Amino acid sequence: MTRPTSVADLTERLRQERYLADRGLATAAYVALSLDRPLLLEGEVGVGKTEIAKVLATMLGRRLIRLQCYEGIDPAQALYEWDYARQLLQVRALSQHDLTDDGTVDRLYGPEFLVERPLLAAVRAGDGAVLLIDEVDRADDEFEAFLLEVLSDFQISIPEIGTVVAPSPPLVVLTSNRTRELHDALKRRCLYHWVGYPTPEREAEIILARAPEAADGLVAQVVAAVNRLRDMELSKPPGVAESIDWVRTLQVLDEPELTADALRDSLGAVVKERDDLDLVLSRIDGVLDGG
Repeated sequence: MTRPTSVADLTERLRQERYLADRGLATAAYVALSLDRPLLLEGEVGVGKTEIAKVLATMLGRRLIRLQCYEGIDPAQALYEWDYARQLLQVRALSQHDLTDDGTVDRLYGPEFLVERPLLAAVRAGDGAVLLIDEVDRADDEFEAFLLEVLSDFQISIPEIGTVVAPSPPLVVLTSNRTRELHDALKRRCLYHWVGYPTPEREAEIILARAPEAADGLVAQVVAAVNRLRDMELSKPPGVAESIDWVRTLQVLDEPELTADALRDSLGAVVKERDDLDLVLSRIDGVLDGG
Protein backbone atom coordinates (compact mmCIF):
# COMPACT_ATOMS: atom_id res chain seq x y z
CA MET A 1 0.00 0.00 0.00
CA THR A 2 1.10 3.59 -0.58
CA ARG A 3 2.71 5.66 2.11
CA PRO A 4 0.61 8.45 3.67
CA THR A 5 0.98 11.78 1.94
CA SER A 6 0.65 14.01 5.01
CA VAL A 7 0.25 13.97 8.77
CA ALA A 8 -3.49 14.43 8.33
CA ASP A 9 -3.62 11.51 5.89
CA LEU A 10 -1.72 9.27 8.33
CA THR A 11 -3.97 10.33 11.22
CA GLU A 12 -7.08 9.45 9.23
CA ARG A 13 -5.71 6.12 8.05
CA LEU A 14 -4.76 5.21 11.63
CA ARG A 15 -8.28 6.17 12.72
CA GLN A 16 -9.70 3.83 10.10
CA GLU A 17 -7.73 1.07 11.83
CA ARG A 18 -9.28 2.19 15.15
CA TYR A 19 -6.09 3.81 16.44
CA LEU A 20 -6.55 7.40 17.53
CA ALA A 21 -3.20 9.18 17.43
CA ASP A 22 -2.75 12.75 18.61
CA ARG A 23 -1.02 15.31 16.42
CA GLY A 24 2.40 14.79 18.01
CA LEU A 25 2.45 11.00 17.65
CA ALA A 26 1.08 11.11 14.11
CA THR A 27 3.70 13.70 13.14
CA ALA A 28 6.55 11.61 14.60
CA ALA A 29 5.34 8.48 12.78
CA TYR A 30 4.92 10.37 9.49
CA VAL A 31 8.44 11.84 9.66
CA ALA A 32 9.89 8.43 10.55
CA LEU A 33 8.22 6.95 7.48
CA SER A 34 9.29 9.80 5.22
CA LEU A 35 12.94 9.87 6.34
CA ASP A 36 13.40 6.12 6.95
CA ARG A 37 14.39 6.86 10.54
CA PRO A 38 13.73 4.63 13.57
CA LEU A 39 11.02 5.92 15.89
CA LEU A 40 11.59 5.64 19.66
CA LEU A 41 8.43 5.81 21.75
CA GLU A 42 8.73 6.19 25.49
CA GLY A 43 5.87 6.51 27.93
CA GLU A 44 3.65 4.90 30.49
CA VAL A 45 2.65 1.26 30.27
CA GLY A 46 -0.49 0.57 28.25
CA VAL A 47 -0.75 3.82 26.32
CA GLY A 48 -0.48 2.35 22.81
CA LYS A 49 3.25 2.34 22.04
CA THR A 50 3.32 -1.28 20.88
CA GLU A 51 -0.10 -1.06 19.27
CA ILE A 52 0.85 1.69 16.83
CA ALA A 53 3.56 -0.54 15.32
CA LYS A 54 0.98 -3.27 14.77
CA VAL A 55 -1.49 -0.83 13.26
CA LEU A 56 1.16 0.73 10.99
CA ALA A 57 2.05 -2.73 9.65
CA THR A 58 -1.62 -3.44 8.90
CA MET A 59 -2.19 0.00 7.41
CA LEU A 60 0.87 -0.23 5.13
CA GLY A 61 0.30 -3.88 4.21
CA ARG A 62 3.70 -4.84 5.62
CA ARG A 63 4.90 -7.79 7.64
CA LEU A 64 5.20 -7.09 11.37
CA ILE A 65 8.45 -8.47 12.83
CA ARG A 66 8.66 -8.23 16.62
CA LEU A 67 11.80 -8.42 18.74
CA GLN A 68 10.77 -8.67 22.38
CA CYS A 69 13.63 -7.50 24.57
CA TYR A 70 14.32 -8.95 28.00
CA GLU A 71 17.11 -9.07 30.55
CA GLY A 72 19.97 -11.20 29.25
CA ILE A 73 19.02 -11.16 25.55
CA ASP A 74 22.10 -11.51 23.33
CA PRO A 75 22.80 -10.71 19.65
CA ALA A 76 22.46 -14.34 18.52
CA GLN A 77 18.88 -14.43 19.77
CA ALA A 78 18.12 -11.28 17.81
CA LEU A 79 20.12 -11.94 14.62
CA TYR A 80 20.33 -15.57 13.53
CA GLU A 81 21.25 -19.07 14.64
CA TRP A 82 22.37 -22.21 12.87
CA ASP A 83 20.07 -25.21 12.83
CA TYR A 84 22.48 -27.58 14.55
CA ALA A 85 20.07 -30.53 14.45
CA ARG A 86 19.82 -30.32 10.65
CA GLN A 87 23.56 -29.81 10.34
CA LEU A 88 24.17 -32.96 12.39
CA LEU A 89 21.84 -34.93 10.14
CA GLN A 90 23.71 -33.55 7.15
CA VAL A 91 27.05 -34.65 8.61
CA ARG A 92 25.71 -38.14 9.12
CA ALA A 93 24.45 -38.20 5.55
CA LEU A 94 27.82 -37.21 4.10
CA SER A 95 30.28 -39.93 3.16
CA GLN A 96 33.82 -40.01 4.52
CA HIS A 97 35.02 -38.66 1.20
CA ASP A 98 32.61 -35.74 1.45
CA LEU A 99 33.81 -34.91 4.97
CA THR A 100 37.40 -34.48 3.76
CA ASP A 101 36.29 -32.32 0.84
CA ASP A 102 37.13 -28.61 1.03
CA GLY A 103 33.47 -27.78 0.37
CA THR A 104 32.19 -29.34 3.61
CA VAL A 105 31.82 -26.00 5.37
CA ASP A 106 29.75 -24.63 2.50
CA ARG A 107 27.49 -27.67 2.68
CA LEU A 108 26.95 -27.31 6.41
CA TYR A 109 26.60 -23.53 6.58
CA GLY A 110 24.39 -22.83 3.61
CA PRO A 111 21.26 -20.68 3.69
CA GLU A 112 19.08 -23.74 4.22
CA PHE A 113 20.62 -24.21 7.69
CA LEU A 114 20.22 -20.57 8.72
CA VAL A 115 17.47 -19.79 11.25
CA GLU A 116 16.37 -16.17 10.94
CA ARG A 117 15.76 -14.15 14.06
CA PRO A 118 13.90 -10.80 13.99
CA LEU A 119 16.74 -8.46 13.01
CA LEU A 120 17.97 -10.57 10.10
CA ALA A 121 14.39 -11.11 8.93
CA ALA A 122 13.78 -7.35 8.99
CA VAL A 123 17.00 -6.55 7.10
CA ARG A 124 16.14 -9.09 4.41
CA ALA A 125 12.59 -7.77 4.15
CA GLY A 126 13.74 -4.16 3.80
CA ASP A 127 10.86 -1.72 3.47
CA GLY A 128 8.47 -4.64 3.25
CA ALA A 129 8.43 -4.89 7.05
CA VAL A 130 7.75 -3.02 10.25
CA LEU A 131 10.33 -3.98 12.88
CA LEU A 132 9.02 -3.59 16.43
CA ILE A 133 11.79 -3.61 19.06
CA ASP A 134 9.62 -3.84 22.14
CA GLU A 135 10.67 -2.78 25.65
CA VAL A 136 14.26 -2.04 24.68
CA ASP A 137 14.85 -0.69 28.20
CA ARG A 138 14.68 -4.27 29.53
CA ALA A 139 17.86 -5.23 27.62
CA ASP A 140 21.32 -4.41 28.95
CA ASP A 141 23.75 -1.71 27.80
CA GLU A 142 25.75 -4.09 25.57
CA PHE A 143 22.69 -5.17 23.64
CA GLU A 144 21.63 -1.55 23.24
CA ALA A 145 25.05 -0.73 21.74
CA PHE A 146 24.68 -3.69 19.39
CA LEU A 147 21.26 -2.42 18.28
CA LEU A 148 22.74 0.98 17.56
CA GLU A 149 25.24 -0.56 15.13
CA VAL A 150 22.54 -2.53 13.30
CA LEU A 151 20.19 0.45 13.07
CA SER A 152 22.98 2.65 11.72
CA ASP A 153 23.84 0.44 8.73
CA PHE A 154 20.92 -1.96 8.30
CA GLN A 155 23.33 -4.67 7.33
CA ILE A 156 24.40 -7.90 9.02
CA SER A 157 27.63 -9.80 8.45
CA ILE A 158 27.39 -13.60 8.51
CA PRO A 159 30.94 -14.99 8.30
CA GLU A 160 29.94 -18.23 6.54
CA ILE A 161 27.68 -16.53 3.97
CA GLY A 162 28.63 -12.87 3.65
CA THR A 163 27.04 -9.50 4.37
CA VAL A 164 23.28 -9.10 4.12
CA VAL A 165 22.32 -5.52 3.27
CA ALA A 166 18.76 -4.21 3.45
CA PRO A 167 17.56 -3.05 0.01
CA SER A 168 15.99 -0.14 1.93
CA PRO A 169 15.45 0.31 5.66
CA PRO A 170 12.37 -1.22 7.27
CA LEU A 171 10.19 0.99 9.43
CA VAL A 172 11.62 0.54 12.93
CA VAL A 173 9.59 1.30 16.07
CA LEU A 174 11.32 1.00 19.44
CA THR A 175 9.35 1.18 22.69
CA SER A 176 10.54 1.85 26.23
CA ASN A 177 8.72 1.98 29.56
CA ARG A 178 11.72 3.76 31.13
CA THR A 179 12.65 1.04 33.60
CA ARG A 180 16.14 2.41 32.93
CA GLU A 181 17.51 5.40 31.05
CA LEU A 182 18.50 4.72 27.45
CA HIS A 183 21.84 6.01 26.16
CA ASP A 184 21.99 9.25 24.22
CA ALA A 185 23.64 7.51 21.25
CA LEU A 186 20.54 5.39 20.63
CA LYS A 187 18.19 8.34 21.13
CA ARG A 188 20.18 10.43 18.65
CA ARG A 189 19.80 7.71 16.03
CA CYS A 190 16.01 7.80 16.40
CA LEU A 191 13.16 10.22 16.18
CA TYR A 192 11.66 10.52 19.66
CA HIS A 193 8.17 10.91 21.04
CA TRP A 194 6.80 10.66 24.56
CA VAL A 195 3.41 8.93 24.74
CA GLY A 196 1.56 10.03 27.86
CA TYR A 197 -1.90 9.39 29.17
CA PRO A 198 -4.59 10.95 26.96
CA THR A 199 -7.06 13.52 28.17
CA PRO A 200 -10.31 12.07 29.54
CA GLU A 201 -12.14 13.14 26.40
CA ARG A 202 -9.60 11.47 24.13
CA GLU A 203 -9.50 8.34 26.30
CA ALA A 204 -13.29 8.00 26.03
CA GLU A 205 -12.98 8.37 22.26
CA ILE A 206 -10.30 5.66 22.16
CA ILE A 207 -12.43 3.27 24.21
CA LEU A 208 -15.45 3.82 21.97
CA ALA A 209 -13.29 3.17 18.91
CA ARG A 210 -12.32 -0.22 20.37
CA ALA A 211 -15.66 -1.00 22.02
CA PRO A 212 -18.21 0.88 19.88
CA GLU A 213 -21.19 -0.92 21.41
CA ALA A 214 -20.41 0.45 24.90
CA ALA A 215 -22.77 3.03 26.36
CA ASP A 216 -21.41 6.56 26.56
CA GLY A 217 -22.38 6.84 30.23
CA LEU A 218 -20.51 3.68 31.21
CA VAL A 219 -17.42 4.79 29.30
CA ALA A 220 -17.49 8.19 31.02
CA GLN A 221 -17.73 6.50 34.44
CA VAL A 222 -14.83 4.18 33.68
CA VAL A 223 -12.62 6.99 32.38
CA ALA A 224 -13.29 9.09 35.47
CA ALA A 225 -12.53 6.13 37.75
CA VAL A 226 -9.35 5.24 35.89
CA ASN A 227 -8.07 8.80 36.19
CA ARG A 228 -8.73 8.70 39.94
CA LEU A 229 -6.80 5.42 40.13
CA ARG A 230 -3.87 7.08 38.36
CA ASP A 231 -3.87 9.79 41.03
CA MET A 232 -3.55 7.14 43.75
CA GLU A 233 -0.16 5.78 44.81
CA LEU A 234 -0.44 2.53 42.87
CA SER A 235 2.64 0.54 41.95
CA LYS A 236 1.12 -0.19 38.53
CA PRO A 237 -1.22 2.63 37.42
CA PRO A 238 -3.70 1.52 34.74
CA GLY A 239 -3.11 2.47 31.12
CA VAL A 240 -5.52 2.96 28.28
CA ALA A 241 -5.39 -0.76 27.53
CA GLU A 242 -6.76 -1.44 31.02
CA SER A 243 -9.51 1.15 30.50
CA ILE A 244 -10.63 -0.72 27.38
CA ASP A 245 -10.47 -4.06 29.18
CA TRP A 246 -12.51 -2.66 32.06
CA VAL A 247 -15.31 -1.48 29.81
CA ARG A 248 -15.37 -4.80 27.98
CA THR A 249 -15.39 -6.70 31.27
CA LEU A 250 -18.37 -4.69 32.53
CA GLN A 251 -20.15 -5.41 29.26
CA VAL A 252 -19.54 -9.15 29.66
CA LEU A 253 -20.92 -8.92 33.21
CA ASP A 254 -23.94 -7.06 31.83
CA GLU A 255 -23.32 -4.08 34.11
CA PRO A 256 -24.91 -0.90 32.70
CA GLU A 257 -23.03 1.35 35.12
CA LEU A 258 -20.03 1.32 37.41
CA THR A 259 -21.44 0.69 40.87
CA ALA A 260 -19.49 -0.35 43.97
CA ASP A 261 -20.47 -3.98 43.46
CA ALA A 262 -19.57 -3.85 39.76
CA LEU A 263 -16.22 -2.32 40.64
CA ARG A 264 -15.41 -5.10 43.11
CA ASP A 265 -16.38 -7.79 40.59
CA SER A 266 -14.38 -6.30 37.71
CA LEU A 267 -11.38 -4.72 39.43
CA GLY A 268 -9.03 -7.46 38.21
CA ALA A 269 -9.38 -6.09 34.68
CA VAL A 270 -7.72 -2.82 35.63
CA VAL A 271 -5.61 -3.40 38.77
CA LYS A 272 -3.01 -6.15 38.56
CA GLU A 273 -1.08 -6.01 41.87
CA ARG A 274 -2.20 -7.41 45.25
CA ASP A 275 -1.20 -4.33 47.25
CA ASP A 276 -2.88 -2.10 44.69
CA LEU A 277 -6.07 -4.18 44.93
CA ASP A 278 -6.15 -3.80 48.70
CA LEU A 279 -5.60 -0.06 48.45
CA VAL A 280 -8.35 0.43 45.87
CA LEU A 281 -10.83 -1.76 47.73
CA SER A 282 -10.28 0.34 50.84
CA ARG A 283 -11.12 3.50 48.88
CA ILE A 284 -13.98 2.39 46.63
CA ASP A 285 -16.13 5.45 47.36
CA GLY A 286 -13.28 7.74 46.37
CA VAL A 287 -12.71 5.85 43.13
CA LEU A 288 -16.40 6.12 42.20
CA ASP A 289 -17.13 9.71 43.12
CA GLY A 290 -13.77 11.31 43.81
CA GLY A 291 -14.61 11.93 47.43
